Amino acid sequence: MSVAFERSADGATASLPAVSGTPVAAERRRRTAPRVVIVGAGFAGLSAAKALRRAPVEVTIVDRRNYHLFQPLLYQVATAALSPADIASPIRRILRGQKNASVALGKVTGVDKEGRAVLTGDGRRIPYDYLIVAAGARHAYFGHDEWESFAPGLKKIDDATDIRRRILVAFERAELADGEEERRRLMTFLVIGAGPTGVEMAGAIAELARMALAMEFRRIDPTMSRIVLVEAGPRVLAAFPEKLSEVAKRSLEDLGVEVRTGSMVTRCDAEGAVVGGERIAAGTIVWAAGVAASPAANWLGADGDRAGRVHVAPDLTLPGYKEIFVVGDTAHVEDGSGKPVPGIAPAAKQQGAYAAAAIRARLAGKAETLPPFRYRHLGNLATIGRKSAVADFGFVRFSGRFAWLLWGLVHICFLIGFRNRIAVALDWFWAYLTFQRGARLITGGEP
Repeated sequence: MSVAFERSADGATASLPAVSGTPVAAERRRRTAPRVVIVGAGFAGLSAAKALRRAPVEVTIVDRRNYHLFQPLLYQVATAALSPADIASPIRRILRGQKNASVALGKVTGVDKEGRAVLTGDGRRIPYDYLIVAAGARHAYFGHDEWESFAPGLKKIDDATDIRRRILVAFERAELADGEEERRRLMTFLVIGAGPTGVEMAGAIAELARMALAMEFRRIDPTMSRIVLVEAGPRVLAAFPEKLSEVAKRSLEDLGVEVRTGSMVTRCDAEGAVVGGERIAAGTIVWAAGVAASPAANWLGADGDRAGRVHVAPDLTLPGYKEIFVVGDTAHVEDGSGKPVPGIAPAAKQQGAYAAAAIRARLAGKAETLPPFRYRHLGNLATIGRKSAVADFGFVRFSGRFAWLLWGLVHICFLIGFRNRIAVALDWFWAYLTFQRGARLITGGEP
C-alpha cells in the first residue's frame, strides 16, 4: 500500500492511503472530476443521472425527499387502489449501483450562479461545475392560495394519503350522520379540473363508491354518492382530440360522474364550492386544475412564463450560463410547432437525457456537434375507469378496453424497480377480479 501526502489548509501534511476503491480514493476522484449537481429526483433528474453513469463526472442529486415518485399513479393511492410503496422507490436504492452518483437530502433555497454553488435551507453550499435544475412543479390556485386547505392537490405522497383519508372519512361520517342533508353533503365529491389527473380521479372515486364500498355500510348506500367533475374549459381532456374527449365524457357519465364543462370555480371552503354561480355542498374537494413550476426562476434570477417555468435556450441552458441546464416541468421549452412541451413524464425524461448528453459532449470537446433539443411526442393516454381509456398517438387514435390495457402496460413499464411493477400488476389484477381495493387505510389523524 502506498502513502500519499496532501497539504492541509494550515500547511501541515497528512498521510492518506492511496488504495483504489477505498473511501479516500473515491474522495480524491471527486476532487478532480467535474461535479454535476442535479436538483430534483423526478423523471428528468433521474434520467440525467443515469445517462451520466459512465461519464467521467461526479453526480450529486439533491432532493428534499428521499424517494422518486411515479406521479401519474398518485390518484390510485388517493383512491385506495395502491399503497405509497407501490409507486415510490428510495433514490439511494435506485442509484446504488452507480458509483459516480451520491445523494444529498435537503431543501434547495437558492443558486449562487457566479460562485457556482447550490444553496440549501440548512446553510450548506454544494459546489458544481454543471448544474441541472429539474425541480418539478407544484399546485397553482390562480391567485387563491387560501383554497389549498379545502381543496388539496395531488403532487406528493402526503397529498395522496391526505386525500385518501378525506374520502374514506367522508363515508364513515356519513354513516353516523343524523341529518339527510349532511349525509348528502358528505357523500358529494367535487373534482376541479378535467385534465388527465381530474378525469382519472373522478372515475376512480366513482368506482370506489359504486363497487369497492357498495356492500360495506349499513346506514348509507355508497352507490348513491355524487361525484362532480368541473372544468372551466369547453371539454374534458383538452389536450386530446375532440372525439376522444367526448368518448371520455360519456365513459365518466356511464360511471355516474356528473361532468360540468364551461364552469368556473369562484369559491372553495370547508362546506363546498361555488361553481358557475351555483353552490355545491361537498364533503371532499380535490384540486386538479393547474400547476405552477417550482421556485427555480427565483433561485436563478431568470425570466419565467405565467406558470413560473424558466425560459431556456434551444440546448436547455439558462441564457448566459452554459453550465446551467433547466429541464422538466421547471423549463419552458417549445416543440417544433412553437407550442410548449407538455409537462409529462416522457418529455421530462427526454430533456434529462439531453442535458446529460450535452455535458458528455462538452467534456469530449464535441459540444458543437450536438443539435438543439427536439421533443419527440410519444402520445397521450388517459384512463377513465375499469376497462375504459383513451389513447392518442397522432397517426392512430382509439378507446375502450384495448386502450385501457395499453395504459396499464405503459404505466407499469415506467415504474422504477422490478418489485414495484410486479406489485402494481398483482394489485390491479386482484382489483379487476374482485372489485376490491386493498389500501383502504385511514391514517394521519383521528376520523
